[in-house]
Amino acid sequence: MKIRVGYRIEIVTSVPTPALVLLDPHPSRDADKVYSGKRAVKSLADGSDVPVAEYVDGFGNRCRRLVVPTAGAAFERDLIMRDSGEADHFDRNAKEVFPGDLPSEVFEYMLSSRYCEVDELSPTAWNLFGNFAPGWNRVQQICNFVNTRIRFDYQCARNTRTAAQALAEGVGVCRDFTHLAVAFCRCMNIPARYCNGFLGDIGVPRDPAPMDYNAWFEAYLDGTWFTFDARHNMPRIGRILVARGRDAADIPLIHTFGPHLLQKFEVVTDEVVAG
Repeated sequence: MKIRVGYRIEIVTSVPTPALVLLDPHPSRDADKVYSGKRAVKSLADGSDVPVAEYVDGFGNRCRRLVVPTAGAAFERDLIMRDSGEADHFDRNAKEVFPGDLPSEVFEYMLSSRYCEVDELSPTAWNLFGNFAPGWNRVQQICNFVNTRIRFDYQCARNTRTAAQALAEGVGVCRDFTHLAVAFCRCMNIPARYCNGFLGDIGVPRDPAPMDYNAWFEAYLDGTWFTFDARHNMPRIGRILVARGRDAADIPLIHTFGPHLLQKFEVVTDEVVAG
């Protein structure tokens, strides 16, 4: 299948403001590009092109850095991606890996991070999930708990909310579901990493709320990273990965080194229907 993805995002600034953006599909999906159309950053003041430099960060994500000019900038992208059309792969028999046998490169996904307080949540996690069969089942039980514990509400979004705060408040958006599930997995000595990207309503009833950009996570079981989604809590079709990290602090969509105002945020993720 083919999926059209794109965005139009506008931010307003009062002075030239350095910025870091992670908005484009992950380098691992480069071979899946069928059509690569507009990718532009334009000044909101006069429509001129804003110079951008690209690099790959320590997590393997494609990043762009720039200085947003006075008055702000518009970020635009339009492309078509090839996708298998298959739902997220899972294996109910996947086993946990004893921490002493884990590859060194996954150890950082067992530790506390900015939004995932492993030390604080460990007693709660072991009390809730310690008696469940280890492996895939335990991670799914974590997702089941988080899915029912947190009420999804865009109006309650807060970019400083941590996993422990999400648990206490019982409300949040997809990043809060993901942070709490990631933290609980790490508490149980299961490496887990935060992911974000494009995910449209493909193969499921259309959600009245815009669901084109999402957070989910990957858990390391049996030597493989498996996709889990505590927000939707079911395998989905058509995820287009943008970035992976320890939590949302590592992979911001747009991070400015100075104040900015988000003026427009439009994302498209639709199946291309042959006709």
